[in-house]
Amino acid sequence: MLRSLYRYSRFFLLSMVPGRLAYIMRDLRRYCLSGNRFFKNEDTGPRQKKLAIAHGVNWLLLAQASTPDDGMGSYHLINGWSASYPETTGYIIPTLLEYAAERNDRNIMDAAVKAANWLIAIQKPSGGWQGGRINENRAEIVFNTAQIIRGLIAVYRVLKEDKYLQSACRAGDWLCSIQDKAGTWTSFALMGQARVYDSYVDYPLLMLHRETGLGKYKESAISNLNWIVDKKQQPNAWFEDCDNTVKRNDKPILHTIAYTIDGLLDCGIYLGERKYTGAAVKAADVLMEKFMRDGYLHGRYDRHWKGSEHMILTACAQMSVVWMKIACYAGNKNYHAAAGRMNNLLVKLQSRHGMRHTLGAISGSYPLWGRYEPFAFPNWATKYLVDALMMEEMNI
Repeated sequence: MLRSLYRYSRFFLLSMVPGRLAYIMRDLRRYCLSGNRFFKNEDTGPRQKKLAIAHGVNWLLLAQASTPDDGMGSYHLINGWSASYPETTGYIIPTLLEYAAERNDRNIMDAAVKAANWLIAIQKPSGGWQGGRINENRAEIVFNTAQIIRGLIAVYRVLKEDKYLQSACRAGDWLCSIQDKAGTWTSFALMGQARVYDSYVDYPLLMLHRETGLGKYKESAISNLNWIVDKKQQPNAWFEDCDNTVKRNDKPILHTIAYTIDGLLDCGIYLGERKYTGAAVKAADVLMEKFMRDGYLHGRYDRHWKGSEHMILTACAQMSVVWMKIACYAGNKNYHAAAGRMNNLLVKLQSRHGMRHTLGAISGSYPLWGRYEPFAFPNWATKYLVDALMMEEMNI
């Protein structure tokens, strides 16, 4: 409590200078003083969404250019640019490649390939990748490693160079080798705890199965998926053991809830298994109903789906992605409408003015001082914003 109070006091105090103060005043006006803080009934339109995609991609490229290596950092209003984050660099790569392919932009593709080459260079001898940011030099982490697999496979599919698939397979082999008999991961897991958001680990394993045909990747994924659905999802669709902390595991953040739903959905679609897609859709429906009724989503939800804390914009973009995938999978326009409405809100909250360090990014929380990544513009938030908008644009 005292540490949190000190941190917030410091951030607010150091924000009281002209360049930074504008961000605080902006959210004071639109969140605290506006009668329409969630921009209900305000449609941004296709042109603004297209511009938002371009601004978001340009900011991701800036996040790479602002580090001394070819990874991608995040921007903090007080602390400036962070060191590169291997995990999120990994899953930003497919976003850049998709945008580059649509616009036939070689420079953006080259940026994605440079990021992949950097990730191969820092891969641990075990096959895994470190947790945290590169300057922290931490041990390998299961979840982080799987997200880098996503990026390497995306580059492999474009370039057809074996080194990317070989690196991804080394990582997949390591993940299979350390999996618990119950289908969970506790060794080299964050906090040493099994978590249901490892469904977002399962899909990269299935991606490896698709590329190699090796059954062990599929078996490993299914083992974990069954543990999640059979043991951890409650009748009301809420998931136990879903938070990335121990202390607040009784009301997980929407960010990790969205990871869980998205992983289950992708795996279920790939496997043709309604057990997994059904589990995902059931949870997504609860959140869609809340969003369509209220116009926003909370940052945390307890086992009764009672919300608390400010919006986590990363998670809101993730849920837009989930709803758009379900719209494609189920052919239900209600999900498309929910995703479009969420995207309207996110575009309104995207940074379009101020310092170039934030132009095109979205903040971790709304308002800026919310508990998730306060006063910061995490690169993964903008990645999911771009994904959500591109999916809507392509009407997927």
